[in-house]
Amino acid sequence: VLSPSRRCVGALKAVQAEHVAPQVYSTRSSSSTVPRITTHYTVYTRNKDPRWEGVEMERFADEADVVIVGGGPAGLSAAIRLKQLANQHEKELRVCVVEKASQLGAHTLSGACLEPSALSELIPDWKERGAPLNTPVTEDKFSILTEKYRIPVPILPGLPMNNHGNYLVRLGHFVRWLGEQAEELGVELYPGYAAAEVLFHEDGSVKGIATNDVGIAKDGSPKDVFERGMELHAKVTLFGEGCHGHLAKQLYKQFNLRENCEPQTYAIASSFSRLESLLSFKRRAEHSVGWPLNRNTYGGSFLYHLNEGEPLVAVGFVVGLDYTNPYLSPFREFQRWKHHPSVMSTLEGGNRIAYGARALNEGGSQSIPKVTFPGGMLIGCSPGFMNVPKIKGTHTAMKSGMLAAESAFSKITDENLQSETAGLYIPEYEEAFKKSWIWKELYSVRNIRPSFHSYFGLYGGMVYTGIFYWILRGKEPWTLKHNGLDSAQLKPAKDCTPIEYPKPDGKISFDLLSSVALSGTNHEHDQPPHLTLKDDSVPVAHNLAIYDGPEQRFCPAGVYEYVPLETSDGMRLQINAQNCVHCKTCDIKDPSQNINWVVPEGSGGPAYNGM
Repeated sequence: VLSPSRRCVGALKAVQAEHVAPQVYSTRSSSSTVPRITTHYTVYTRNKDPRWEGVEMERFADEADVVIVGGGPAGLSAAIRLKQLANQHEKELRVCVVEKASQLGAHTLSGACLEPSALSELIPDWKERGAPLNTPVTEDKFSILTEKYRIPVPILPGLPMNNHGNYLVRLGHFVRWLGEQAEELGVELYPGYAAAEVLFHEDGSVKGIATNDVGIAKDGSPKDVFERGMELHAKVTLFGEGCHGHLAKQLYKQFNLRENCEPQTYAIASSFSRLESLLSFKRRAEHSVGWPLNRNTYGGSFLYHLNEGEPLVAVGFVVGLDYTNPYLSPFREFQRWKHHPSVMSTLEGGNRIAYGARALNEGGSQSIPKVTFPGGMLIGCSPGFMNVPKIKGTHTAMKSGMLAAESAFSKITDENLQSETAGLYIPEYEEAFKKSWIWKELYSVRNIRPSFHSYFGLYGGMVYTGIFYWILRGKEPWTLKHNGLDSAQLKPAKDCTPIEYPKPDGKISFDLLSSVALSGTNHEHDQPPHLTLKDDSVPVAHNLAIYDGPEQRFCPAGVYEYVPLETSDGMRLQINAQNCVHCKTCDIKDPSQNINWVVPEGSGGPAYNGM
């Protein structure tokens, strides 16, 4: 079935305007000699570009009751709950989900240990329906690593790290299954369509979203196949884009949603799946902290043994993005960690089959913004509902989507509001969220992550968890603050020691580019880089000069590299946008906050097969 956008190809197709060399336009740089990098229309407006004169820019518009941005656990749970309520009350309700990945689950990355509480609320008969939860956790291990040794740490009942009753899953497969449940209920799913723009009514309330334009050349000019995106209007729009969503960033500013909360803080998780050579099928969840990170760099690992018909291990390494040394490479720390004696014994003889990376919200309850605004709501990892010490956010994301759906349904079907022409404001969602088990759970662990900011670092955080969380269960009458934005934490390179990383051996550790190749990442080459710069001169003049170009190390996909200028001495930043795995790390950690991640053409990005 063709989407509304594809049904209107004939009406939307435009004729390419006469080409004009891109250098005639302002580079928005401090010097005319700075090579032009950014060509995206979000930075260079097309109404001032003669190449776009005469190009048809009208967009097809369609109406729905609810539009959901993001086909992840939160968005699909919201869609399912809305249709359940509509069927229960015999109401007609049109629910549309747009997802930037080519298929549901393709951009979903997590070696996930799933707590099934929200799933059991949403779909009580999930076992009978064949949900892909095949590996119940039967064994937990938690350790502190030194360079050569593993120090076991007991996991007491009630601590967040206790995983008994949870399931080790391939989250992409789970998302795909949720999509099947949503489709059975009549939800309209549109994978391959990225929400690129928030639309507003005249009164300022959210009207809906517009999907991305396609058929734009790398230099920013229209191709013969240019096609305008479509508009989806709704009474309520739910934003479930995942961590650090690019539309949510706009909404924070538009409605001042972060006025009364702490800055969000993040981590980067690099992950890969590996087939074990062992014949046994373990059902173990292993976590560690410590080496190779120092005590003042937050991070740790997970190693999940899945029963998926063959011995499969999901391995991941998490590094807090508030680290200070610009020479640190999260990817290479991951490779170094795999050579620890206690890890190698699991990985030796196995086959590497997949790789990916994604940013995680780590701010906790004190960093959650206001989640309601006129015409819309924030759900899932977009506002930051991850339980950091548990390293779990799927169950809270699903529950937030369900709460948003229940709050929206009563307003949408209220006959007194049927004539409303503006976006509906639903403060009941925020109230329901604050009364739910999500808030209780996140509030109880709010101080665990910021406790690592003490002089004692890792060990101070562990002592805090062991004493205050264990004794007071998160009811201590204080709330610790974060250090501030992750982008502001880097020290100048001159004040830091370069880190010498060992070369990968090709058996346990691997180089970056061969790893990225396993992510299935693909973007149309001839399109403007979706990693845009507000000022093309800043990377060399600021990031390279002061921090030795940290983007070439914090990016887990080799997107950024500094290369010599072809015509003179000096360096320039090269952006290999085709490599981007959509992790958002650059948008978060860039010390100049000059990088703005926007959506590429729909369906571009990684193709994770059930990671």
